[in-house]
Amino acid sequence: MIPVKNVSRSSGHRRITAPLRFVGYQFARGKHLLKIMPAAFQTGGGVFSTLMKALNLFWRDGLSGVKRGIRFVQAGNDARHSTGFDRNDYAEWVRRYDTIDSDKRKKLVAVSEGLLQRPRVSIVMPTYNPDPAWLAQAIESVRQQIYSNWELCIADDASTDPEVRRVLERYAHTDARIKVAFREINGHISAASNSALAMATGTWIALLDHDDLLPEHALVLIAQAIVSNADAGLIYTDEDKIDEYGNRTSPYFKCDLNLELLRAQNMISHLGVYRRDLVENVGGFRMGFEGSQDYDLALRVVDLIAPSQVVHIPHVLYHWRIHAASTSMDAGAKTYAQDAGLKALSEHLQRRSVSGSVELTPFMQYRIRYATPLTQPLVSLVIPTRNGLHLIRQCVSSILEKTTYRNFEILIIDNGSDDPRALQYFSEIAADPRITVIRDDSPFNYSALNNRAVTLAQGEFVALLNNDIEVITPGWLEEMLSLAALPGHGAVGARLWYPDNTLQHGGVVLGLGGVAGHAHSRLPRGHFGYFGRGALIQGVSCVTAACLLIHKSIYWEVGGLNESDLRVAFNDVDFCLKVRAAGYQNIWTPFAEFYHHESATRGGDDTPEKKQRFAAEVAYMQSSWGDTLLLDPAYNPNLTLEHGDFSLAWPPRVQLCQESQIPQEALPS
Repeated sequence: MIPVKNVSRSSGHRRITAPLRFVGYQFARGKHLLKIMPAAFQTGGGVFSTLMKALNLFWRDGLSGVKRGIRFVQAGNDARHSTGFDRNDYAEWVRRYDTIDSDKRKKLVAVSEGLLQRPRVSIVMPTYNPDPAWLAQAIESVRQQIYSNWELCIADDASTDPEVRRVLERYAHTDARIKVAFREINGHISAASNSALAMATGTWIALLDHDDLLPEHALVLIAQAIVSNADAGLIYTDEDKIDEYGNRTSPYFKCDLNLELLRAQNMISHLGVYRRDLVENVGGFRMGFEGSQDYDLALRVVDLIAPSQVVHIPHVLYHWRIHAASTSMDAGAKTYAQDAGLKALSEHLQRRSVSGSVELTPFMQYRIRYATPLTQPLVSLVIPTRNGLHLIRQCVSSILEKTTYRNFEILIIDNGSDDPRALQYFSEIAADPRITVIRDDSPFNYSALNNRAVTLAQGEFVALLNNDIEVITPGWLEEMLSLAALPGHGAVGARLWYPDNTLQHGGVVLGLGGVAGHAHSRLPRGHFGYFGRGALIQGVSCVTAACLLIHKSIYWEVGGLNESDLRVAFNDVDFCLKVRAAGYQNIWTPFAEFYHHESATRGGDDTPEKKQRFAAEVAYMQSSWGDTLLLDPAYNPNLTLEHGDFSLAWPPRVQLCQESQIPQEALPS
């Protein structure tokens, strides 16, 4: 019911009380914003990232964009209140699944003592005028490690605070495993890191900042990974942030090695552990890359080894200290670091003979604009359709009018249209030499329709497009083609938006909903997603065939779409998994954008026949791919398979020491 105004109050009274009411209203709004702020920072990937998203929304859409973002966070809050549980309550998640109690500690000690080898890990720590208390805490976090075969190599870069020297000398005298070098001249972080590296005697090098913390089980899991992966050259872990009160926030649960994502951000970062001979082979840390010296090192080492030699441990083994001057709080706190990162990335491309230019994104990560092939190959755009005149006209017109890459042909497969207006339209556009309309009256089978069209395609590359997409980015074809043409790349997918400017497709995550689902589904436009992953080029397991581009030879190498078992659903997931199994990396780019008016012509799976067909296709995928659907290397087992928002898994699908499951009745529904 709508409340009725109290008309007995005079307008004069309302004018007099207006300032008080305004102040009260603003106070209430302020309280509301403070209430949802922690959730906003969690969703946004940290304080700085969230503020950059808000600014980006304001720059593009004004206050209405910011309000839309607030509503997105509020919707999550409402869902949490309705269930009585916050599925992103990291503090509770840590309490349940990432706290080392006495029982787990005993098991980890047994793991440490049972290792067939005990490799020495040299921890390299450059330092310059840290808070002495935080420095001591960092050192103590190493001394408290369950695994004992380590050495801590600290190089003080001519700190001016005498207390720093006293702390370092005290620890050097207390523990023989702690080595300290006092540099006479300040040379910045690369020089100091090399001074620390020069003292290392271990076969492995771990990097630790002078104010960060290692959990007590960090090195035992590192040692276990070294022993279990004899050919490993680089090991990295998940990480989170910690404040001065010990509160842990903003966990970054990473994917396995993902070269395109590494080219967009330093996904290795903390805790990075390198085989010492590789570090020496590349010359250690380089001058001129200060602020991104770790990123530069990671890129140079990755260039030396095979992807299989990079090992990811899906546990939080590093706590990154939050304070005003750290990049963990503000990526812009050290702007020189971004410049050094651009330089490191440019040189990485040069080493690999890859043509492209690098630039910063609005949220201070990286984008590579790869060069398109010099030959400007023909691309065949395959579009199945049936009737739907408005949609197909919108699709084709947007391609013809907006696409800046000109060497393409359009193959429209008319699957039994009977609308005279649509037929007339097909007759008209067939006069364009770039367009071929193919009549196919066979029963609807999305896979078969595309396969038959690809046999007629003249292009070196083929793009599968739905009839209900609409071009946003004029350079979409250059972007997708430049990625698909790179050696080792398979299918390339685009960023697709619903008409209300929420995300429809940000790549596909295996296991979501039982088979696969869209990453970052319904993310508002202007949001960057989980640690930027909604707005960065990256490797993915699968992309949707609503907009997919691939070299035609690869399309046939894997047998095309499965037209016998997957006529409608999951044919693109199956296809991408076959491409991946053949040794190619599928790619998603946010820089080729479309609107997607999804399922506007075929409808949903809402009839008994369609439901039966869909169930059969689900069963086929699960029987054909099995556990592959639960082991997406572009995702993380600590993240949920119930939602596409990168929220936490309860419980995670990987656990410390095989801890027992929490009873189902204690878990969130």
